[in-house]
Amino acid sequence: MQSLSARAISARAISARAISARDAHSISRCLLRQSFDGRVSTSVGPTAGPVIIRSVMALSLALLWLVCHVGSVVAVDDSSGAVSSAKGHPNVLLICVDDLRPELGCYGKRYIASPNIDRLASQGRIFGRHYVQAPTCGASRYTLLTGQYGPNDNGALFQRAKRLGDQAADIPPTMPRWFQSHGYTTVSVGKVSHHPGGRGGDDWDDKGTLEMPDSWDRHLLPAGPWQHPRGSMHGLANGEIRKNVKEMDVFQSVEGGDEIYPDGLIVDESLNQMDLLAADSAKPFFLAVGIIRPHLPFGAPAKYMDAYKDTVLPPIPHPEKPAGVTTWHGSGEFMKYNRWGRNPNSDADFATDVRRHYAACVTYADALVGRLLERLDRLGLRDDTIIVLWGDHGWHLGEHAIWGKHALFEESLRSPLIIQYKGLENPGQRTDSIVESLDVFPTLCELSGLPTPTEAAGVSLKPYIEDVSALGHPAISYARKGKTIRTDRYRLIVHNKGSVELYDHSTEQAETENVAAQKPEVVAELKQLLQQRRP
Repeated sequence: MQSLSARAISARAISARAISARDAHSISRCLLRQSFDGRVSTSVGPTAGPVIIRSVMALSLALLWLVCHVGSVVAVDDSSGAVSSAKGHPNVLLICVDDLRPELGCYGKRYIASPNIDRLASQGRIFGRHYVQAPTCGASRYTLLTGQYGPNDNGALFQRAKRLGDQAADIPPTMPRWFQSHGYTTVSVGKVSHHPGGRGGDDWDDKGTLEMPDSWDRHLLPAGPWQHPRGSMHGLANGEIRKNVKEMDVFQSVEGGDEIYPDGLIVDESLNQMDLLAADSAKPFFLAVGIIRPHLPFGAPAKYMDAYKDTVLPPIPHPEKPAGVTTWHGSGEFMKYNRWGRNPNSDADFATDVRRHYAACVTYADALVGRLLERLDRLGLRDDTIIVLWGDHGWHLGEHAIWGKHALFEESLRSPLIIQYKGLENPGQRTDSIVESLDVFPTLCELSGLPTPTEAAGVSLKPYIEDVSALGHPAISYARKGKTIRTDRYRLIVHNKGSVELYDHSTEQAETENVAAQKPEVVAELKQLLQQRRP
């Protein structure tokens, strides 16, 4: 099980020839922000530069820094950094958006209409380099909701639920359970865990098979004409359910209101739940809302597509299939839908159509986010609520000739993260510090004035909220084929069968040129760091 000290990095593994000065400072920042339990190596190789943390003296200075600036090295329940609230603890609104890459105006994509999320970003902190733990929904959400590394597949939370039967005392609480145990009412609506509504069974509606037992006071999915949660997950307009995927269109745009797609009903119920939670003035709430779009198939009301009919999109960067052994795949999730015999890798017009429909889904999701925020304001709850908007992973729109996720490239792993609350200084600024989904749980604990469970493997993002120039820490991700570490300069991918990919983001080629053969010392040292974090 990962402890906080598992994030401490061996000084021997930090070499000036392998890791940039910014990376070294980034790793030292990670050391400064964690307790030292004696497992950190204090030896430094002969090639280490002056920017590297050295020996016990440096670690002692780090501890002294913590004592002076935080008040206590080990006081995880110090609530001095909490957001104030009339209830003693602030509410939490967690908005999870499926398959949302940083394709938003506030992330520099000016051709995307995302006014509501952009407004939220202007009031909060934008994390420009947030990386998920896994490029697939279930495994990524496992980390968000448990604060731990986990399995690399969509069944991750169900696997945890099975273990609860025999090993409950050994399994740390989920994030909603932790908040629940500290007096919060916890409610989930839509796709927050992998299955919308959080149940198993053939149609994902078996009340006896829970994805997250003992976590939510209410775990809801209003299926409406889509009949059941499985129908909602891949539903198209007016109750169309995916039966034979080859017969379901990969995208569509139909006239009607927000409610003609499943997300409209999800947000309607979320607003109802917000009203109920607001009526209970004695308890703070943790409300998680999971919006399904822009997950496949790309269906959105026509009014959101209208804005893109004549939009000129920028060229797809590096659209070629990469050479050599990589985590490239044939985009099976996308290709299995009805594509009318067309392939976006060889049909530029079709590629543009796909990208426009993805954009329409983003604008649809943005409108739904706007409705949530408007209701929060109308109820007078904004000043007492921490808002987190999180994308569960990225999505390739033709980069590396991939249309989907599931790879270990940047496009699969980088997603939006925005945090907003009253009193946040310098709102609207962006930090490009590298952070992870692993860090959301401890961040919400600190901001809410709750203790952080010792099993949480991440670190609080409050330093980056307060100082956008604060240096981040390496990010770890994993998939079926292997695992990866992302530092300020490099991405190393280690395949299960032994192959390695090393990409240098300080060059124009970035993740289009594997430089592993030219930089064996970097490969060796990043491998060591990766092994320490994800054995």
